[in-house]
Order: sequence, then structure tokens, then C-alpha cells
Amino acid sequence: MVHIKALQMLLSPTRACSPVTFHFRTQLCDDDRTVIDDSKVAGTPMEIVIGNMFKLDVWETLLASMRIGEVAEFWCDTIHTGVYPLVSKSMRRITEGKDPVDWHIHTCGMANMFAYHSLGYDDLDELMKEPKPLYFVLELLRVQQPNEYNRESWALSDEERLKVVPVLHGQGNKLYKQGHYQEATQKYKEAIICIKNVQTKEKAWEVQWMKLEKMANTLTLNYCQCLLRMEEYYEVIEHTSDIINQHPGVMKAFYLRGKAHVEVWDEAEAQQDFSRVLDLDPSMKKAVKKNLAVLNMRMEEKNQEDRDKYKGMF
Repeated sequence: MVHIKALQMLLSPTRACSPVTFHFRTQLCDDDRTVIDDSKVAGTPMEIVIGNMFKLDVWETLLASMRIGEVAEFWCDTIHTGVYPLVSKSMRRITEGKDPVDWHIHTCGMANMFAYHSLGYDDLDELMKEPKPLYFVLELLRVQQPNEYNRESWALSDEERLKVVPVLHGQGNKLYKQGHYQEATQKYKEAIICIKNVQTKEKAWEVQWMKLEKMANTLTLNYCQCLLRMEEYYEVIEHTSDIINQHPGVMKAFYLRGKAHVEVWDEAEAQQDFSRVLDLDPSMKKAVKKNLAVLNMRMEEKNQEDRDKYKGMF
């Protein structure tokens, strides 16, 4: 549920698929309206592209309803705010001049356990543990027209979009093999957007719609493989879960989600996902066995460290 309170309205409406620049302030729904983040205080406005698979998709919906110069306040329920801590973590690190993903470094022992369970900010850890409704105060500063941003992509006809999808797919695959995971995600996302733009004109669940859906899912799973390499495990879980909820027979979605669960120490969830992988494709037995061995090793390491940590405390 989203409640809207407009504070100021000025110019023209935002269009879908447009790059937008805006300031935001995020507040708790407590008596003090505690501020969690404020881009004006940080001195850095936010930039996203409407329809470009931004993690906090409710912001795309809200910004698409606003006008340039408008300041509006929105109350959003937990169904919309659950991923906010992940978004906030990335934005804070960018403001601090740090890589938004490099905090997820490979370490051993207790340090590794804490890295996977902490976002690095106490207030965000608390929100991640117990999601809460939030107020978002958004101020829309600028809207670029799609042709200003990337004319050759946004100006394509539906036929041209479908022709460019395999080109973008191939470019993404090449970048992935070269280890350029961030660049590969951009190619996959652009291809997905092309497909989704065409798919909106088809009737849901009919043959052509399903064909496009399969293409989009393939690209989304490739995108998730990049995210695994970038150690964005919770985002992998989010995207693969979306596919599984709509298409519970997609083996690769379970496999990638299982790998992500391994990385964040979700033992039961990982085992369930890998069990489903074997149900769908018994030929994956060797790969599943290898991943379960990694999981068992990490859980044993974690349990031993827990024992060492609490030894002598009682």
C-alpha cells in the first residue's frame, strides 16, 4: 500500500523509460520521523532510468507519476520497502567514494560470516532484520527524454528491438567470459528492456507472450550469474524467486538461487533449492553435490567458530 501526500507541484510529467534525477529523504514512521538517508545532506542526487530494473521498483512507479520540480511525500508499506536497506547501502558507499559492491570481500572464518550477515551500517542491519513502513520524500529535479539518453536504443521499432536482443545477448556473454561482469549486466538489462517493451503489447500467457517471457527469463538468469560474481547475493535471490513464482519449472533459477543461499549461509533454503534442481534435472547431480559440499564445509566452519566464540562465556 502507498499513501501519497503531494507537497509542491510545478512542471511536466515523467515518461516511462526516461532517465530521471531526483533528491530523496527516507524517514521512519516513528514520532520523530527519524531520517535514515537524505541525498541533499549527502550532496549527491540520485539518478535512475524508469523501467531499468532498479532494485527499489516502487521508486520507479512514484517518480513516473511526478512532474519536474515537484516535491511529494509517500508512505510505503513493508511490501515495498523490504529491499531498501540494500539500495541504501549501495547509495551510501557511492556517496563515500567507495565501490558499492566491494565490501563483500572474500575472507575466512568469523570475518566472512559477519560480512555476509551485515550491510556495514547498524541502522540498515536493523531494517533488514525487521522491515518497516517508510516515508519517502522525493523531489524530481530533471527528466531526460529517452532519445537524449540513448537514441539508438530507445528509438527502435518493435521489430528492430527483437533483432537487437540476440546481439546484446551475445555481447553480454562475451563480457561475462572476459570477467567484465558489471558491463555484462548492462547488456543483459538493455536486452530485457527491449523484450519487455514488446511484450507489453501481447496478451499475457498467450504463445507470443510466453515466447518473449522465456527470452526475458534466460537473460535475467544470465544477469543473475553476473550478480553472483559481483557478490550481490540477495538481489540474485530476489530475481530468481520472481521467476520461480511465475515459472516453477525453471531449473536454472533454482540452481542460481541455491548458490546464492549457500553464500549467505541459508542452509535449509539452499538444500531445498538443490533438491528441486535434481527433481527437474537429474543430470545436475555432480554440480549439486559439489555445491552441497561447499555448503557443508562452510556451515561446519561457522558452527566451530560459534563454539569457539561462546566458549567460556557461561
